Amino acid sequence: MWIAITRDVSASLAGCQLSFVPRVPIDLDLARQQHAGYVRALESRGCRVLALPAQDDLPDAVFVEDVALVFDEVAVMTRPGAESRRGEGASVAPLLASLRPMRAIEAPGTLDGGDVMRVGRQVYVGRSARSNDEGIEQLRVLLAPLGYRVHAVVTHGCLHLKSAVTIVADDTLLVQPAWVDVAQFAGYRLIEVDPAEEHAANALRIGDGALQDGVLQDGVIHPLCFPRTRERLEQAGIDVTTVDVSELQKAEGATTCCSLVLRDLAHPHGD
Repeated sequence: MWIAITRDVSASLAGCQLSFVPRVPIDLDLARQQHAGYVRALESRGCRVLALPAQDDLPDAVFVEDVALVFDEVAVMTRPGAESRRGEGASVAPLLASLRPMRAIEAPGTLDGGDVMRVGRQVYVGRSARSNDEGIEQLRVLLAPLGYRVHAVVTHGCLHLKSAVTIVADDTLLVQPAWVDVAQFAGYRLIEVDPAEEHAANALRIGDGALQDGVLQDGVIHPLCFPRTRERLEQAGIDVTTVDVSELQKAEGATTCCSLVLRDLAHPHGD
């Protein structure tokens, strides 16, 4: 079983941080409707959703992925690169502390969860405007005793590593080669986004390829607006659930950043 932690959309969403997309008007009511559809998609993929209330004074708080990392062994509170976002983690930490032992990234390190992609025991971390070398090194030290190996990855032209590459199956990555050097991922099967869909590399994988009650509980949630890339995923055997997140995309969000997905260790088989 899987848990997905989400947070409702802030009333101040229009004041979000932006780096690589232009600021345009956001329909707040539609953003909330779309977020509710995203939550339903998580549930349809077998997640037990734990929803936190909106933090209306923190515009980006819906993007809950950025404030923490969750592994089977430990949770790590990050220190977001945007100073305006550093208050978002305080209400997430108590919930995570009920589920995992806790660690934290400390100043002067910065680290956004959107820059961290785990593939088995390999952890790839984007060296971006939001995550610095000190934050990456702290994560390396925290995870090394648990058997994880941390790799720093340079990104360019995008906000986070997961804007450029995400895991969609055990051995398969979805990539935007314009924003990351794909040679860093030699040994994996790579699916490139359709050239006409620049922002399509962000997919949220739910599951780990394992059978549960004889059914494969594995697939991805992917934005509805990228049909050509979705076709490439499906041709590669990836099960895709689509969601309309157009208003959240205006806030430089996507599918991974709106949740923290973790294994439910207390109820591994849905008991």
